[in-house]
Amino acid sequence: MNKILYIIACITLLGFLAMPATTGTPVYAQDAPMSDPSAKPNVPVADPDPRPAFLKAYLESRHAPFADDAAYFIHEADRLHLDWKLVAAISGVESTFGQHIPTGSYNAWGWGVFTGANDGIHFTDWKDGVTKVSEGLRYNYMDKGAKTVDEIGRIYAASPAWAYKVKWFISDIEAFRPTSPKALAVTI
Repeated sequence: MNKILYIIACITLLGFLAMPATTGTPVYAQDAPMSDPSAKPNVPVADPDPRPAFLKAYLESRHAPFADDAAYFIHEADRLHLDWKLVAAISGVESTFGQHIPTGSYNAWGWGVFTGANDGIHFTDWKDGVTKVSEGLRYNYMDKGAKTVDEIGRIYAASPAWAYKVKWFISDIEAFRPTSPKALAVTI
């Protein structure tokens, strides 16, 4: 029995030694050196991040005026270590995905809106809003202990239903099934 285990271990080790070494860095076809320009590269091609196309399809289905900025939502979420669906979901609760905002404010998040006091903070464009809201969530909420949507909601909104609604939109994004082949590739 020990001889059989030894043989299996040796065969397995030889199999691993025969495998090519990898650096963990994805290789893209355009980065591969090619001596013959007409030859097709023989390197693995990494798939691009499918989340932007997926989120864009979702936001388009909701008639969001910032659907074309979906990749920016994800860029900022990744940069700040946020759930990539969070800022979009908040916009669903606060403004029906940017459809009902103070004129010219680009404020789809109800940021700085105090009931009856003013129409809130104005951003220069959608990307500015995404950046400021994402940074505000990270630095003023999460880094100060509000780690969950429920904890954020206790500070962010007057309504006790706010967190439930945000979580509903996050779930709605996750359950969305786009018709675009590019957007279908996402794994949630």
